[in-house]
Amino acid sequence: MALPKWTDERTQHLVNFVGDATPITQATVAEAAAELETSTRSVSSKLRKMGYDVELASSVSHKTFTDEQEATLSQFVTDNSGTYTYADIAASFENGAFSAKSIQGKILSMELTSYVKPAEKPQAVRTYSPEEEAIFTTMVNDGAFVEQIAEALGKTVNSIRGKALSLLRSGDINAIPRQEVTKGSTKADPLSELNGEIGSMTVDEIADEIGKTVRGVKTMLTRRGLTCADYDGAARKQKASS
Repeated sequence: MALPKWTDERTQHLVNFVGDATPITQATVAEAAAELETSTRSVSSKLRKMGYDVELASSVSHKTFTDEQEATLSQFVTDNSGTYTYADIAASFENGAFSAKSIQGKILSMELTSYVKPAEKPQAVRTYSPEEEAIFTTMVNDGAFVEQIAEALGKTVNSIRGKALSLLRSGDINAIPRQEVTKGSTKADPLSELNGEIGSMTVDEIADEIGKTVRGVKTMLTRRGLTCADYDGAARKQKASS
């Protein structure tokens, strides 16, 4: 089944949901995925493309459930129907030994998702006053960078991005303001974020983790002579140089 597209409305919902927390944890990613009825991979990829710092899925412990733990989890979920979210269960089950993403996956496989409490939807709170919106609009129209607007209004860069999307949708601005310092300009090698786990990952997984296209990942792997689970960049580099 195809995942829902990231419309402006869904994107703004995601921005509101994650707030200003940094980095965005995998537990939050799992909650957002459940809230927006999409995959955790899609949420992580979307957040990274918007410039958010998202905890790597590979950095979260991936433990295997024993038969006893699975039975205990099943009993816990059914006995507390509608009481706990995935994040709540992860925090209390086995002293937090499993991530919210792992808990969600296991409960999904046991077909017990109906027993889990849905994550609370963010309240529609006005975070910008009319005066701040006026300043925001004027600065965007004058060509100000995201960082300059954030400093002028005392907001975070992520908050400015979300507000810009809202104002663009309403027609108050004609374009999203540019960011003066991009994530790409401050990190020379995004592959270094994967902590040597490239060999066990597919190209698609790497692309989702670092917020790049599949083609871009293949180019980086070839240039560096690196090999992942389904792409031999070392062989491609050797062939190109021969």
